[in-house]
Amino acid sequence: MAFKEAEEQLEILRRGVIDIVQEEELLERLRRSRKENRPLRVKLGLDPTAPDIHVGNAIPVHKLAKFQELGHTAVLIIGDYTAMVGDPTGVNKTRPMLAREDIMANARTYLDQVGKILDVDSTEVVYNSEWFEKMSFSEIIQLTSKITVARMMERDDFTQRYSSGVPISLHELLYPLMQGYDSVMVKSDVELGGTDQLFNLLVGRDLLRDWGLKPQVALTTPLLEGTDGHKKMSKSLGNYIGITEDANQMFGKAMSIKDELMKKYFVLATDVDENRIDDLLHHDVHPREAKVELAKAIVARYRDAEAAERAAREFDRVFKERELPADMPEIMLPRNELKDGKIWIVKLLVLGGFAKTNGEARRLVAQGGVSLNDETFKDADAEVDVASGMVVKVGKRRFGRIRIKVEG
Repeated sequence: MAFKEAEEQLEILRRGVIDIVQEEELLERLRRSRKENRPLRVKLGLDPTAPDIHVGNAIPVHKLAKFQELGHTAVLIIGDYTAMVGDPTGVNKTRPMLAREDIMANARTYLDQVGKILDVDSTEVVYNSEWFEKMSFSEIIQLTSKITVARMMERDDFTQRYSSGVPISLHELLYPLMQGYDSVMVKSDVELGGTDQLFNLLVGRDLLRDWGLKPQVALTTPLLEGTDGHKKMSKSLGNYIGITEDANQMFGKAMSIKDELMKKYFVLATDVDENRIDDLLHHDVHPREAKVELAKAIVARYRDAEAAERAAREFDRVFKERELPADMPEIMLPRNELKDGKIWIVKLLVLGGFAKTNGEARRLVAQGGVSLNDETFKDADAEVDVASGMVVKVGKRRFGRIRIKVEG
């Protein structure tokens, strides 16, 4: 294919980027790539530590897709071995080691989800178990000789844990080396990651040099605050927008984004042109109108424009006109779960799919976000009267209609 001019490619790739180490190296590689008609090898590693991808951790995947659109080779490393170690970046204690069967189950869902972003058929997908499970102990010793303890302790999270007396397990120190060795094995020209990954990306840069290869360019993207406006987007914190959620859920969550974060979300979580973003945020457009455009753009990125418009209309119907959703999931309650027409509210939430555990359901009730036919409940020990047709509401956007399942 004919590559765009290197300077034009660089301008496209700069969107939403924090670090390029080194930018002049990237520009030179883009120039050489165009001259030789040879695509760059652009690497992104994903550790399948959880089954779902949200719009925050999808940001570097979209950057990989942008390289792919420009004609370069997307190399997606599924870290089935690094996931067993667990990335220590940003954590204040040793992560529990995951079982391999859980990792592989998550990996399958990851590939399904990244297909919403990447052209999977032209993506080079590799598992790092392909090389790590074949390494001898002498090869591991050779790898560990490539970095000093002092260099490893330059990482802020390790330094903080060490000075606070929080244990650091030896296997955690291997993680940056393992990620860097992935770069050696796939001979990456560029590696992508969040800003919290910069140390690991630079280790890969050093290892490539040690192996007599050209050091990779490290390119980082920002971490995205969640819908609470404060903490990094995380499924465990409940402040996430999942890329596989239905359009109404995605739209509703996007409408709760803090006004001051709209620019960041527009740049990182949508494909809206930057001139259009400036028009929406700086030319007397009401913040709510701008946020509607943002929510529609997020939905359209993972669904399509028609789904985004439908979600916008449904949001208005439910939240502006105070009507119930036109389409809500049914909660099928077996009659044998009821006692005199009552059910424990915690069990109702778990059976309805609003919570995965009793503990999570209790927290939802305690927060005052659970209602049944508009009656709010705050007592997690309550036994509530239920009947077919009643509507359960959790938070502002989650609804379900109860149906009593008749046996036989």
